[in-house]
Amino acid sequence: MAALALLWGSGFLWIKLALNHGLSPAHITVTRCTLGTAVLLFLARRAKQHLPRSRKIWGHLVIAALFCNAIPFALFAIGEQTVDSGIAGVLNATTPLWSLLIGFLLGTDRGLHPLRLTGLVLGFAGVLLIFAPWNQAGLASWGALALLTAAASYAIAFAYMARHLTTQGAPLAVSAAQLLTATAWSTLALPTGGSLGNIDATAVLAVTALGIFATGITFYLNYRMIADEGPTSAATVGYLLPVVSVALGALVLDEQIGLRVIAGMAIVLTGVSLSRKKPQPKPDEQEAAPAAPTPAPANGR
Repeated sequence: MAALALLWGSGFLWIKLALNHGLSPAHITVTRCTLGTAVLLFLARRAKQHLPRSRKIWGHLVIAALFCNAIPFALFAIGEQTVDSGIAGVLNATTPLWSLLIGFLLGTDRGLHPLRLTGLVLGFAGVLLIFAPWNQAGLASWGALALLTAAASYAIAFAYMARHLTTQGAPLAVSAAQLLTATAWSTLALPTGGSLGNIDATAVLAVTALGIFATGITFYLNYRMIADEGPTSAATVGYLLPVVSVALGALVLDEQIGLRVIAGMAIVLTGVSLSRKKPQPKPDEQEAAPAAPTPAPANGR
């Protein structure tokens, strides 16, 4: 869990370093997807997993790769042109809030009881406190909007993937195929990136670390975490990412984090925690509820 949080949370630092040393958002996104794909293809081959052959699965991967990889990866790079890497990590943690809001608006999540509603309101109140749009010294900008849109894009992708891709076998190979598709999507945006400027070794090392460690390896570690510890433990890592991103931004880039931002981050994480809670059924409801039928084994086994 510590390794996953460190590698995943460091991604915002690598993006900032790559931007500061000459790479454009388009170049960062394509390189990130390409290197992440190479790592996952290698790991999938070691695990003797093969890329999907079904056209239907590839069709779902085209949509998943767009909303889970190509769009948010590009938007995080665009957003960090004007927003600190630590703040970007905090806004990434709002994804569960967007998931809850989107589910409620679409009617797929009807469990918006008072506790989760409180979490939703608290979370977005924390975002407002961080950016303080009423204050001239606030952090509100187009970059901030790009970061929030990236988090919302993740929420859309997770809802889609939960319905169409999580039941597929060979998770490493499916993840590799998804990043491969995201590479194709990102390549379409390369003309907007312009020519490569004066990049240096720092930019190359940063984008390499971003692609290999903060993308490819984190996909693998997240898969292992879910398999070994369960989805709850894997979800817990999401609460550590803002802490890691803020700490690395302050230590490496000397980003200044004021009391307002710290308070806003605490409120956001509290809101996310509350939004993930589901009400426990009352004892009398449990006794009255009929027993659920035993589900058939997956894949006939």
